[in-house]
Amino acid sequence: MTASEYDSVRPPEPAGRRRRGGRGGPPEGVNGARPGGADGAREAAMVPEAQFTSYYGRPVVKPAPWGHDVAAYLFLGGVAGGSAVLAAGAQLTGQAALRRNGRLGALGAVSLGAVFLVRDLGRPERFLNMLRVIKLTSPMSLGSWILTAFSAGASVAAAAEVDRMTGGRLPLGPLRSVLRFVEGPAGLEAAAFGPLLAVYTAVLLADTSTPTWNDARDELPFVFVSSASLAAAGLAMVATPVAEAAPARRLAVLGVTGDLVATQVMHRRMDPVVAETLHDGRAGTMLRLSEALAVAGGIGTLLGGRRRGVAAASGLALLAASALTRFGIFEAGIHSAKDPRYTIEPQKRRLAARRAAGVTDDSITTAG
Repeated sequence: MTASEYDSVRPPEPAGRRRRGGRGGPPEGVNGARPGGADGAREAAMVPEAQFTSYYGRPVVKPAPWGHDVAAYLFLGGVAGGSAVLAAGAQLTGQAALRRNGRLGALGAVSLGAVFLVRDLGRPERFLNMLRVIKLTSPMSLGSWILTAFSAGASVAAAAEVDRMTGGRLPLGPLRSVLRFVEGPAGLEAAAFGPLLAVYTAVLLADTSTPTWNDARDELPFVFVSSASLAAAGLAMVATPVAEAAPARRLAVLGVTGDLVATQVMHRRMDPVVAETLHDGRAGTMLRLSEALAVAGGIGTLLGGRRRGVAAASGLALLAASALTRFGIFEAGIHSAKDPRYTIEPQKRRLAARRAAGVTDDSITTAG
């Protein structure tokens, strides 16, 4: 046996300590070995199972670098898309006032939404850069083209309405006859892209790694379509005489029903931990208020929608409900990305479910 030069500074072993099982066995009381001659089968773990959260509590996924300008764009895109569809229906049924208000509402909403979008982008040329290519697998690329195509049709249809309202005083010259000829097809073209404009933003949100938006990917498009119906119907009820607002009232009732059903289904199908973001904090307050306003607006539409004052108040309630839905879902998503709990706990639950189902031979689940 040889001695190391460091043995002189090594502290002495406590008296009475002995090794079990020869030179290679662990000392009694170390690493869970029980004293008194207990064998290894009776060893107990001394370190509890680790509960991983994240590195120093930092977010696991990067929150989307979007401000409330994007939330406003989500809302205004729904208003514009729904208004164009409502205007096309009025165009086909000969309801001039509803057609006019729908077309003007569509152009006003999409124009204001584009302003918020460019503000968030920082520079207008960034939007133009997205039009250089069409990428079918990118919701943002397709959304840029949907917005452009919708805006073209909505602009032509609204220009015809403005020219008609001013008694043909716009300086169009020989283009006036061309405008009259193309306004009908332009209105229908905008209506064709309207539902896509209202719903593509839901696909855009769900395509991110943000826990709330991604977990609600199956129901979020239905929530956004219903929300767009509420907004468009509400705007038409505010701006249109009740004699021509019957289609808007019917759309409002359908929108309220769809919104309530889609929202409840979304809450129930989501992971219970992630769904907390839709119930708690500022997002939860906005979504609860949205539901209350949608119900109030729907009841007002059914019971007093033929009276001008009640129709206008109900329309404002529906508009507010739609805005709160979009802002609430946006706020919930941003909050879920900042807290690592909403990423890690659902992942661990999905991993446990895969193991319980016997899926142990892929790159996600291991048998250990």
